[in-house]
Amino acid sequence: MPKTYIQSERSLGEMGNLRRLTYFVSVVETGSFTAAAERLGITKAVVSQQVARLESEFKTSLLVRTTRKVQPTEAGQAFYQRCAMILREAEEAFDELAEGSTEPSGTLRLTAPFDYGIGVVVPVIAAFRQRYPGCKVDAVLSDQTLNIMSGNIELAIRVGWLAETGLQARKIGTFRQLLVASSSMATQAARLTGPEDLAGMPFIANTALRDHLRWTFSLGDTERRVVNLQASIFLDATLAVREAVFQGAGLSVLPDFAIADDLATGRLIHVLPQWQLPSGGIHAVFPAARFRPAKVRAFVDLLAKTEQQRGAADGTVA
Repeated sequence: MPKTYIQSERSLGEMGNLRRLTYFVSVVETGSFTAAAERLGITKAVVSQQVARLESEFKTSLLVRTTRKVQPTEAGQAFYQRCAMILREAEEAFDELAEGSTEPSGTLRLTAPFDYGIGVVVPVIAAFRQRYPGCKVDAVLSDQTLNIMSGNIELAIRVGWLAETGLQARKIGTFRQLLVASSSMATQAARLTGPEDLAGMPFIANTALRDHLRWTFSLGDTERRVVNLQASIFLDATLAVREAVFQGAGLSVLPDFAIADDLATGRLIHVLPQWQLPSGGIHAVFPAARFRPAKVRAFVDLLAKTEQQRGAADGTVA
């Protein structure tokens, strides 16, 4: 029998259960033994002792302890990622058994982009809580792409074009990118005959986008024009860009879900509406796992239904 197998079998046998892994993961996620103990509802001494035994068994330093914070070593970080995945798989397996794969319960942890989160995800969270009062929702709205492999997040909503690999994804909708301006700029915008005329217009760049100055416009299925714009204002958040457009600072490209009401009320106008910009996808992204808890499935289904209704209202196809 290989030596590595004997060592792994011995270590798992000595641990006896997943508690030691839970203690270690909690310390990494909270940044201290005290906070980990409070999360777990046990004493700090028990957490410290069990993590120390884990390090002793494997003869590896997993944590760097300072007066302010506890941080994982390089080996500890790699071990943490594996442990978090193991614990998540175990929790999902228990959920499947306890729930009978039907009734959502527990806390759903998710992340979504800030603007899409406020405009679409938060209303869905409210509807989800009304439908499933036994569930709680812990959402992180951020324009930063959070690592869902850390074990803290069960569901990520990605808006745009997927760049991550090794994850499972379900497309739940699409969105259009629209060139817009404030109604106060309607006269100037009306003089534009094509994308090439945009060079003489003030433009607000959304630096959260990869190519925030280079845009491809299409007219039907045959004509395409690529324009490189010169921005006078650079902002790193979609809602900030929208506000600058409201104030008449210039034109910009914004997603339809962020400005639907503004277009309907006339606060914003669609510039060069005959020319189309590339559409993007809206995806629900999950950590690779065999089991998908009922709470995750139910929330994604509800969000997908919302997207279908939104698509039907504005003419897009999910």
